[in-house]
Amino acid sequence: MSCYEIEALRLGLMNVLGTEDRSAREHAETELEGHLDGPIEALADAETLSEVQRHLDSALVDLEAEIAAADPDDPAYDYKRGRLVAVRDAERAVHRLTDQGESLLDGLGEAHHVLHEAFPVDE
Repeated sequence: MSCYEIEALRLGLMNVLGTEDRSAREHAETELEGHLDGPIEALADAETLSEVQRHLDSALVDLEAEIAAADPDDPAYDYKRGRLVAVRDAERAVHRLTDQGESLLDGLGEAHHVLHEAFPVDE
């Protein structure tokens, strides 16, 4: 079994961050062979953090539906539930990353404003 959501998230974040690690990309692509459709494919192809968040949310909805439909006596049931915990944790990490990025942008904007207050530019 594989955690398709996590591997797709890794690919999406590699796209967003411009990561050139070919072996990590190839590993994730191998794990996803035959499973690149719907939100998983969209997540793997995401190019912005907002796309990553949107497609990860969709993948979580699908995973929750899969678990709801699963037989609790199925040997894979506990793994699927564990997968859900891991993906929800990853979702929180992506939200933190987005919040930190937005905070960085706000800080740079404030620094720019303070710089112009301290050293006015005549136009």
